This record gives sequence, C-alpha cells and structure tokens, in this order.
Amino acid sequence: MALMQIAVVPLGGEGTSIGAYVAEIQKYLKEQKLPYGLHDMGTVVEGDVGQLLSLAKKLHQMPFQKGIKRVYSVIVLDDRRDKKVSLGDKVKSVRKRLR
Repeated sequence: MALMQIAVVPLGGEGTSIGAYVAEIQKYLKEQKLPYGLHDMGTVVEGDVGQLLSLAKKLHQMPFQKGIKRVYSVIVLDDRRDKKVSLGDKVKSVRKRLR
C-alpha cells in the first residue's frame, strides 16, 4: 500500500474560503471506503498507487464540476515496498522516538 497526500485548491471562486469544496471532497472520500485523514493542509489517503492516482484525478476535477475555472492541486506519493505502511504509522514512529 501507498500513501498519498493531496491538497486541491480551487482558484477564482467567490471569496477566499475553500471549505465548501474541501467538504465535498471529504464526502466523496467517505464513499470510497479507503482509509483517509483530513489535516489542516490537505488530506492523506491510503491505497494502491494506481487507485490513488485515479482518485487524485477525480478529486482534482471536482471543483471544475462546480464551475471553478482554475484548480491547483499538490500531490505527494509515498510508495514504500520494503514493508507494509498504513495511515498514521509515520506519526506513531516519531512519537515513539519522542518518549
């Protein structure tokens, strides 16, 4: 499994808030039944690389379907193949070292 961090930023809408768009993305992710977590600067999703890239494309398209004319998306993939990784493992590893 891999981890993908994604931030989808609609540009040129009314005002500067993007919370409504983020909420729509979160609703869609819930339907996909993949492990995911929202944080202040984006969302992390766990899955197969192909699945994640396909998902990134869909999430990037969502604001366009709401009439937005420009979308800026940032995607980071961590595809580790030497051991199984899951959402939250990196945070647990760091917190363990902080004790």
